[in-house]
Amino acid sequence: MADQLDAVDITSLNALAAGTNKKTPRIVAAGLGGKLMGTKSLVNVTAEQLASDSKTFYEKDEAERKKWSKQQHISDKPWTLSNFHEHINWLNFALVVAIPAFGLWSAYTAPPQLKTLALAFTLYCFSGISITAGYHRLYSHKAYDAHWAPRAFFAFFGAGAVQGSIKWWGHSHRVHHRYTDTNRDPYDARQGFWYSHMGWMLTKANPKNRARADISDLTLDPIVVFQHRHYLMVMLAAAVGLPTLIAGLGWGDFYGGFVYAGILKYFFIQQVTFCVNSLAHWIGTQPFDDRRTPRDHVLTAFVTFGEGYHNFHHEFPSDYRNALKWYQYDPTKLTILALSKLGLAWNLKTFSQNAIEQGLFQQQQKKLNKMKAQLNWGAEVSQLPVWDMAHFNEIAKKEGLLIISGIVHNVKNFIKEHPGGQALVRASLGKDATKAFNGHVYAHSNAAHNLLATMRVAVIKDTEVNGNTFDLQEEMLAKKETTSMLQNYMRRVPAVMQWGVGVGFFLGWPHAVIGYSNKAHDVPKMNLAYL
Repeated sequence: MADQLDAVDITSLNALAAGTNKKTPRIVAAGLGGKLMGTKSLVNVTAEQLASDSKTFYEKDEAERKKWSKQQHISDKPWTLSNFHEHINWLNFALVVAIPAFGLWSAYTAPPQLKTLALAFTLYCFSGISITAGYHRLYSHKAYDAHWAPRAFFAFFGAGAVQGSIKWWGHSHRVHHRYTDTNRDPYDARQGFWYSHMGWMLTKANPKNRARADISDLTLDPIVVFQHRHYLMVMLAAAVGLPTLIAGLGWGDFYGGFVYAGILKYFFIQQVTFCVNSLAHWIGTQPFDDRRTPRDHVLTAFVTFGEGYHNFHHEFPSDYRNALKWYQYDPTKLTILALSKLGLAWNLKTFSQNAIEQGLFQQQQKKLNKMKAQLNWGAEVSQLPVWDMAHFNEIAKKEGLLIISGIVHNVKNFIKEHPGGQALVRASLGKDATKAFNGHVYAHSNAAHNLLATMRVAVIKDTEVNGNTFDLQEEMLAKKETTSMLQNYMRRVPAVMQWGVGVGFFLGWPHAVIGYSNKAHDVPKMNLAYL
């Protein structure tokens, strides 16, 4: 039909999301530098394969299991003494474990100089902020635009954190956001704290979980391209070369610069960054969404240069902020803000306050709904049986029944517990106590209305039924108050008129009083004027 609405093509959209719909310049880091960027098998995936995500996870996992049943990857095999070496990514093991272990041993045998420690801390801050403000918020999420100077700074000192190039890091992180808490998430938090912290780097990933995200913007950035092509050289220079030279030429501490400002500096930066993948998915609150693992916690924020408000980040990933409140620790946000004041950063992206508060409200509502579902609110009125008055009258006093708002309530077990005494309840058995319950005798509390709802047993045929007795009470009290005010007013009219006439004559305005008194419908106006 000509007017039929076309559905989107899932494969085409996956091609757009993965960037496979266009030719992207391939940037190669040769030799060992290329190996530091990960393996091609983890990103060599087509849009058709990515489109299989439209299946349920069970169906997808089952299909993958059958596919790989004959071609088993080492990650699918149990660890044994004979094959453990095949499970380990030895290059990453050297960079993340072996070399830092040497640094820690060296620190134990060679105490540092104070100047070297100051240098190590400075470079630690440079590398840390380069990862959070550069690799993460600028390059991975495009949360703002920046001048070439801070971009080059982030590229150099970010390489000094020994976490891969911007291109590799940014791609992995975009995949993480696209496939959070699934098998395709590179640091899937469902696999446990240790796996999401370091295990994913130290073990060989299974190619069946390969995934892609569009990084065409990164491959067009000349700074990103240069850093990726020459990553090994840039990494060695930033991680250990520069600190060794500064400490050595500055105050003769070449070895201290190499160990403390070099190896140990990048080791601590690595651990800090890894905490975003592990700690930020493990401890804290989930004020925006609890369907996935990211969490907000001030401890994680202090450890990770402000990246600890991770639940917010996963909900609003392109927001340049992680912390919203002025008192929340987020030095990365302040760095970006300072760069913008200097004219070195612009187009700082933020989500609207309305969208943020919507998320907060929805999550709070979800929690309230869960709490509500665990409580006894009484039977739904629509689910109650319908009785006629004859049946009610026949069993009411024997069973301890009364009617309120057209609903039959069994109060037999509550008679002795009634705070107002047994007599009031017993006198109401077998009768309609709607007015008495709703303010004409007692204006009951919200708790009383909730308790009453748990005593529902039936509704009376051909009567007006209202399950919301509290709102009904408010309505009846308002009508009662209005009626009472009108009655009091009418009782006061003669006295007010006499008082008004006296005052009128005293002030020399008898014509005004007489004029009003000759018109009955103007009397209220006169009374209001003189009161």
